[in-house]
Order: sequence, then structure tokens, then C-alpha cells
Amino acid sequence: MREASISRNTAETQIEVRVNLDGSGVYENRTGVGFFDHMLDQLSRHALIDLDVNAKGDTHIDDHHTVEDCGIAIGQALREALGDKTGIRRYGAFLLAMDDALVRAALDLSGRPYLVWNVDFPTQQIGRFDTELVREFFQALATHGGITLHVDALHGINSHHIAEAAFKAVARALREAVEPDPRMAGVLPSTKGAL
Repeated sequence: MREASISRNTAETQIEVRVNLDGSGVYENRTGVGFFDHMLDQLSRHALIDLDVNAKGDTHIDDHHTVEDCGIAIGQALREALGDKTGIRRYGAFLLAMDDALVRAALDLSGRPYLVWNVDFPTQQIGRFDTELVREFFQALATHGGITLHVDALHGINSHHIAEAAFKAVARALREAVEPDPRMAGVLPSTKGAL
């Protein structure tokens, strides 16, 4: 099984993350940030990656550190669970419609972190959640997961729908990328000999 557990403890957050890349989308996410938990649930379910996140952060200040540090820890866990990446598809892309929102995500588990983010939100908050934190999460995930990630919102008028479509689109792209490729069993998906 391709699994990993990560602990991240700082003066601002204490985070425990467990992932299973060969799961079925079972999740238990408790970050103290309700909307973010809802987004992590979507990430797990639609990627078919079991995800367990337990976080305590300085949310009395704001949600920034908790969301960013969860992105760091989840990225590290994904990277560890992937191992040397032998036999995976490596690339994934998905175009996801959710009501008014249409979001495209494409990624490469290259080991070269890079985020291209073309997503605008019509509001600064979804409930009490700052919409700018969606980008912060994906920046941390890409950086610490070694992922080249492009996310483009093509349509959308509702911030909740746009954010949720982004998480689901990335989840479906990730699902494709981490899957074993039956035509590449035992082969690294690179001509360089390392990822």
C-alpha cells in the first residue's frame, strides 16, 4: 500500500496527516475551519485517496496558518506515499463543471513544484473563510508535493462553487496522476531516470 503519515508541529499549528493513495476516498478531516474541512473532504472523495487530517492552529488570529500548513503537510505526505513514482501515470487533467463554475486543473507529479493560478473569486469570503486561502493551500500543496499544478477558472459567479470546483478538479487530476499505469509497471515515467 502507498501510504504515509506526516506530523508538523510549529508555534502556530500542530498537524497530523495520513494518506493512502490506494484508498477509496474515505476521509476524516478536522482542522477547526469548517469550509476548509468541506474542501478537504471533496479532495479525498474525488481523488479516491483516503485522507485523515487533524489540525489545531491559531485560528483565533485567522485561518491562514492552519490552511497553509495543512497544504504543506498533505503535500509532504503525498510525496512520501508516491515513493520513487515507478509505474504511475504521472500526469492528470480534468475539466469540472459545478453549476455556474467551470474549472480546469492539470498537473504533473514531476518533482518540480510550480503553481499557475488563474482563479478569481467574486467575493473576499465564503462565510467566514477568506477566499485568498484557496490559492495559499494549493501553493503549499504544489511546493511540498513536488507538483507542477495549473488551475484555471473558466466560468463562475459564486465563490463557493468556484472553490469547490477547483478542489474537485484538482482531485480528479490527482486521481489520474497517482494511478498505476498497467502499461508502465515497474517503469519510471521519465526519460531522465529520476523524478
